[in-house]
Amino acid sequence: MTLIETTALTKRYPAGVVALSDLTLAVQPGIVALVGANGAGKSTFIKIILGLLPATSGTVRVLGLDPAAEPDRVRSRVGYMPEHDCLPPEQSAAELVTHLARISGLPRTAARERASETLRHVGLYEERYRQIGGYSTGMKQRVKLAQAMVHDPDLLLLDEPTNGLDPAGRDAMLDLIHRIGTEFGISIVVCSHLLGEIERICTSLIAIDGGKLLRADTVAAMTTDRDVLLVEVDEGADTLVAALAERGVAARRDGHTVLVPAGADESTYDVILDAVVAAGLPLHRLDRQRRRLSELFTNNQAPEIKGSVLHV
Repeated sequence: MTLIETTALTKRYPAGVVALSDLTLAVQPGIVALVGANGAGKSTFIKIILGLLPATSGTVRVLGLDPAAEPDRVRSRVGYMPEHDCLPPEQSAAELVTHLARISGLPRTAARERASETLRHVGLYEERYRQIGGYSTGMKQRVKLAQAMVHDPDLLLLDEPTNGLDPAGRDAMLDLIHRIGTEFGISIVVCSHLLGEIERICTSLIAIDGGKLLRADTVAAMTTDRDVLLVEVDEGADTLVAALAERGVAARRDGHTVLVPAGADESTYDVILDAVVAAGLPLHRLDRQRRRLSELFTNNQAPEIKGSVLHV
C-alpha cells in the first residue's frame, strides 16, 4: 500500500504565506527522508498528514485514508515522534508509554506489557521506572520513539530524531531506526536536515523548498557512480599521476588519492594497475567515486526532477 499520496496539495495561511504549493507525491513503503530548510514546509506537511491541519486545496491520502475526514483512523495507524522536548518530567517512561498505549485502545494489562516490550526495543527497559526528568537527552529521544511505536503503527513520522545527541548517541539512534525499519517492517518517514544521516539509513528521499517539490527519488539514484575513478595510495600520488600521463591517461592528485576520468573504456582499470605496479606503489583502493547527497542540495545545484511523482 502507498504510504503517502498527494495530488496538487496546497496550504495557504491567512497572512498569505504559501507553505505548500501543488505538491504531488506517491511514496511507497521503506525508510523515507523528508528534507528541506527551515520554513520549507516540512512541519506543515506533517501536520496535514496527521490530520491536525486542513489543506487549502488538493488531496492527500495516508495509508489509503483521508486525514481530514478520518483523522482518528489515520492516527491509530501512524506514530509521531516530535522534535521538541515535550515529555512530563515527573512521570516515568513506563507510566507515560503505558498511558499512551491505553489511549490507543489497549486494556490496562496489555498496555503495560506492550509498554515494557517497546521500552525494551528502544533500550530503556532497565531504566523504565525512573522519572523522565532525570534522563539524558538520548534517553528522552528514546522515550519519544517508544511512545510513537507503542500502538504498533504501520507508519512512523520521526521529526529530527537525532536532535541534541552527541556523535555516539546519533549513531545509536540511527542504528535503532534502521533496525525498526528493516526488522520490524514498519515504514518510516524521517524529517532531518543532516544529509549524511539520511544517506546512511534511508532508501528514498523527498526534498521540498519553499513549499514546492525540489527532488524526489531513491537515495541510490541520487548517489549514482560518477565517471571518475578514485585511486588511493599511501605515497607517490604525484608519481602515479606522471606514470598515467605517460600512458595517455589524464589524472589529477587530491591528497593521497588520484582521480582518473573513467570514460567508457573499461581498460582504464588495467592501465591504472599497470602504472601502479610499474611505479612500485602500495595500492589501497580503486573504485568509482560516488556522489554524496550534500552535493545535490548545495548552491542550488540540485538536479531537475523528472516528473513530479515519486514511486520507490
